[in-house]
Amino acid sequence: MKTSTSIILATVAVLVLLNAKQVCAVDEDPAKPQEAIPGIYLGDSGELGDLKSFLTQAAESNNELRAAFQRWQAAIKRSISADVLPDPKFSFGYYTTPLETRGGPARYKYGLSQKMPFFGKLDYKEQMALREADGFKAQFDSLKLATFYEVKKVYYEYAYLARAIDITRENIELMKYLEKIATARYTTGAAKHSDIIRPQVELGKLEDRLNSLNDLKRPLAARLNGLLDRPAGTDIAFPASIPVMTITDSEEALSTQLQESNPKLAFWETVTAKEEAAKGLAERNYYPDFTFGVDVTEVDEARNPGVMGSGDNPIMAYTSFNIPIWFSAREAAVDEGQAKVLAAKRSRIGLERRLQSDLELALYKYRDAGRKINLYRDTLVPKAEQSLGVTMEAFMTGAGTSLDMIDAEKTLLELQLAYYRALTDQAQRLAEIETLVGSELPCEFHGSLLKKEQ
Repeated sequence: MKTSTSIILATVAVLVLLNAKQVCAVDEDPAKPQEAIPGIYLGDSGELGDLKSFLTQAAESNNELRAAFQRWQAAIKRSISADVLPDPKFSFGYYTTPLETRGGPARYKYGLSQKMPFFGKLDYKEQMALREADGFKAQFDSLKLATFYEVKKVYYEYAYLARAIDITRENIELMKYLEKIATARYTTGAAKHSDIIRPQVELGKLEDRLNSLNDLKRPLAARLNGLLDRPAGTDIAFPASIPVMTITDSEEALSTQLQESNPKLAFWETVTAKEEAAKGLAERNYYPDFTFGVDVTEVDEARNPGVMGSGDNPIMAYTSFNIPIWFSAREAAVDEGQAKVLAAKRSRIGLERRLQSDLELALYKYRDAGRKINLYRDTLVPKAEQSLGVTMEAFMTGAGTSLDMIDAEKTLLELQLAYYRALTDQAQRLAEIETLVGSELPCEFHGSLLKKEQ
C-alpha cells in the first residue's frame, strides 16, 4: 500500500509539474522575469508568423476591402474630369425658305460655341472631387484597420480555444485518474461510494465542456476563413503561441497619434474640406458664366450678276452670359454650404471625443489584462497547483474526500483558463488600440506563453 501511494503521489507531481511548465512557458520559475525583445512589431515576431500571413492575405483577398479599394479608384478617376471645360457645342440651322440677302440667298448656317465658367469655379469643382476621393481613401483605410482587428481578434480567440481544449483534456485525464483511485479505495473499504460518484459527475461535466470547445473550432475557423475570402471549411491549424506584448509608446503619445492618424477622423477632415470647396463654389455662382462662339451662314451666288460680295459667307463672332439675378437662391446655397462645413467640423470633434474615450477604455482593459496575467502566472496558478497536490496527498492518506479533490481541481482549472483568457484579452485589446490609433504599434515581446499540446 505504501508503494502504490508513492507511485500515485509521483504521478500527481508529474501532472502538476506539466501544468506549471505550460503556464510558465519559457521559464520554469513563474516568478522569474522573462527577457523582453524591445522595439519590434507584431509581424517581426516568429511566434506570430502565421498571423502575419493571415493579415497579408486579408489585405489582398478580403472582398469588402477590395470593393472599398475600387470605390476609391473610381473616385480618383472621377476627379480627373472635374476641372475640364464643358464640351463645346456645334449648331446647325437650315432655312426651309431661303433667306434673301444682297449677296445671295442664305441656305443654312452653322456655328461652334464654348462655355467658360467664371474664374475659380473649375478649381473648386476639382477640389470637391479630390476631397471626395480622399474621403473614399480614408474609408478604405478605416475598413482595412477594422478587418485587421477582426482577423487578430478571431486569431487570438482561436489560440485561446486551443489552450482551453488542452487544459480541459488534462483535467479529464486527472479526473479519470481520480476515479480509478476512488474505485480502488472503495473496493478495499477505504472510501465511500460517493467518492466514486462525485468524480464521475465532474468527469461528465468536463467532457461536456470539451465537446462544446471542440464544436467552437469550426465557427471560429469559418469566421477567419471568411475574412480571408477562403471556403468556410478550410482547415486552420491551432496557433502555436501568443506572446505577452507590452506597448512601448506612452499613453500621451497614443492619444496624439489617434488625433493625427485615425482614418475616421481623416474622413471627416476630407468632408470638411469638400464642403468648404462647395461653399466657395456657391459664392462664385454670384458671377456669370460666359459663352463664346462663331456662326457661319452659307450664301449662294446672287441672283443678279455683278453684285458686290456675291456668294460671300458672313461670319459672326459673339459672346453671351447668364445674368445671376436670383440672389435669394444663391444666398441660400452659401448658407447651406456654411451649415455643412460646421456640421462636418462638429462631427469630427464629437467623433474625436468618442474615440479618445474608447482609447482610454481599451488602455484600461489592456492594463487590467496585464495585471491579471502576472497575478495568475506568478501567484494564483502556482498556489492552486500546490493546493491540488496537498489535497491529493490528504486524499491518499484518508484525511480528505473526493469532494475536496474535485474542488481543488476545479479551482485550478478555472484559474488556468482565466490566465489564458487574460492573455487573450490583452492581445485583443492591443489590436483594438492599434485600430484606434491607426497603425501597428511597436511592442516588447515576453516569451511564448501558449504552447502546443504536450
